Amino acid sequence: MSRKFFVGGNWKLNGDKKSLGELIQTMNGAKVDPNVEVVCGAPSIYLDFARSKLDAKFGVAAQNCYKVAKGAFTGEISPAMIKDCGVNWVILGHSERRHVFGESDELIGQKTAHALESGLGVIACIGEKLDEREGGITEKVVFAQTKVIADNVKDWSKVVLAYEPVWAIGTGKTASPQQAQEVHEKLRVWLKDNVSEAVANSVRIIYGGESVGRDEKDYTIILFFIYFTTSIFSHHSLLFSGSVTGGTCKELASQKDVDGFLVGGASLKPEFVEIINAKV
Repeated sequence: MSRKFFVGGNWKLNGDKKSLGELIQTMNGAKVDPNVEVVCGAPSIYLDFARSKLDAKFGVAAQNCYKVAKGAFTGEISPAMIKDCGVNWVILGHSERRHVFGESDELIGQKTAHALESGLGVIACIGEKLDEREGGITEKVVFAQTKVIADNVKDWSKVVLAYEPVWAIGTGKTASPQQAQEVHEKLRVWLKDNVSEAVANSVRIIYGGESVGRDEKDYTIILFFIYFTTSIFSHHSLLFSGSVTGGTCKELASQKDVDGFLVGGASLKPEFVEIINAKV
């Protein structure tokens, strides 16, 4: 099954109306591959701004949400609030939410269930830390994280999986495109064995870690995620996520089970357009 390529930009805690407005103007005026779905993950305070300024060909995602619709949860936002801004997607389980804010697999599963029930598409992030990688338990960790997500998913057409090797972010260590492909392929086999063959074939897996291409030894890339507009709800996704560079994205995009990027820092720069067009 052909899986439509997906590129997402995670703006994280960056930007203001001036700088984001300039970025949006650049994106709106750029020629982008029409066969790629693009979603920008904006800070919650700028969700409405991003949705009102970005062309309809680009989607918008929130970077987080809570597990309930309303209540005494200071500082949180709900899927209903996100949808009220005209936004259709949310990133959940990002490594920074897991390891900086201490979010558990259980909480991420609960958030995933509520977001999907509320009609949002979910970009669900998974990935192992350095000690887990060096301890040889990568598969054990990412399969366990994926199972918690899978247990809370009824409609996989609204889910993208973003593999984010935490060990290859800010450590000086890098993942090769072939290493990314290896984990993505194993994730697809896990989905076949534990969910269904149809879901395994249709889910897009995107990558979110630093990587060095064979011919790009001076580049590192963190590929981070974005995902789709309502027009692609018929596809499931696993993306490659992080700060992608134009110099390394093409080799990553050539891997058969790498279905896109979740891009960090580079999504705030004009080169993001080059990354979107990695398959051209």
